[in-house]
Amino acid sequence: MAYSNFTIEMVKEKFQLEKFESLGVFSEIEPVDPSAHLITALAKKVSLAASINTEKARSELIVADVLVELREKFQHLISFFSGIDFNVDPENGLTGVCDFLISLSPAQLHLEAPIIILVEAKKEDLTVGLGQCAAEMFAAQRFNADKGNEIPRIYGATTSGTDWRFLKLEGQKLHIDIEPYQISQCDKILGILSSMVEQKA
Repeated sequence: MAYSNFTIEMVKEKFQLEKFESLGVFSEIEPVDPSAHLITALAKKVSLAASINTEKARSELIVADVLVELREKFQHLISFFSGIDFNVDPENGLTGVCDFLISLSPAQLHLEAPIIILVEAKKEDLTVGLGQCAAEMFAAQRFNADKGNEIPRIYGATTSGTDWRFLKLEGQKLHIDIEPYQISQCDKILGILSSMVEQKA
């Protein structure tokens, strides 16, 4: 078993999480203006990624640019990883490759705790990625604890690049924001991601 095999109900039952589905969990977060570079890049790439319509294209052409922008905003004090093995507990299925991962450590040559955000890219249906993302978030919580570097909250997102849905894991409580955010609201998406890094959301 691996992260990709988990449904949201499987994660809830296996790891004894309380699940809360709410509208607008992150709606009060202040937007953050994207750079001129990101605005230009998205103007060129969003329609191309949608036309190609594969997870890989959406990841490379949209999601990666947004997360690199986040790292720039925090002046490289956070680290950004893409497509890395994240094997925490194979016996319990907490193993596999994470599409994107953000750590509060600035170390970029290897992954260090504490992990703060995990992002799963999906072709279209964001609901499909919720279980996978939640399993990765739980693994990150355990990884941070094992490294002696726990933080109060772990965050996640499932995204098609053009649509984003966000999650929060606080202890055993998993919050899912059922409100999707579009890439046309890039300032709002950046605001939410920034608040996650700052542990404000």
